[in-house]
Amino acid sequence: MTYSKSDAAIAKLTDEQRFVTQESGTERPFTGEYNSHKEAGIYVDIVSGEPLFASSDKFESGCGWPSFTKPIEPAHVNELRDTTHGMIRTEVRSAHGDSHLGHVFPDGPQEHGGLRYCINSASLRFIARDDMQAEGYGDYLNQVEDVT
Repeated sequence: MTYSKSDAAIAKLTDEQRFVTQESGTERPFTGEYNSHKEAGIYVDIVSGEPLFASSDKFESGCGWPSFTKPIEPAHVNELRDTTHGMIRTEVRSAHGDSHLGHVFPDGPQEHGGLRYCINSASLRFIARDDMQAEGYGDYLNQVEDVT
């Protein structure tokens, strides 16, 4: 599959999705569609469709945003120094869509590498495991397991 940012994809975004992905905004904690989401599947960039995170790497961090231990495809995630708001953080952006996704912090589960990718729901589209093959993401089925 080819992943890219297009004017057509940007035009389909809601105001919040545009604010988060294009203006490096942040949705309010505990309000995002995927914060408590537990279905098996993958999360892709709302703009480009590139696969970002698997449900099997999602965990409850209590921070108010979906949290993941690692990207499903590291080449699809860029990590950049962010010094906004008087803090030094690592911003996470999609590689092909250049969408702002959130930030990564070194306070995740140690047994899974110690990272917490804190991601805005507004930057994601979820694809259920049963739909992955039909939507062209079958290569990632082996990274998705049942989540209860």
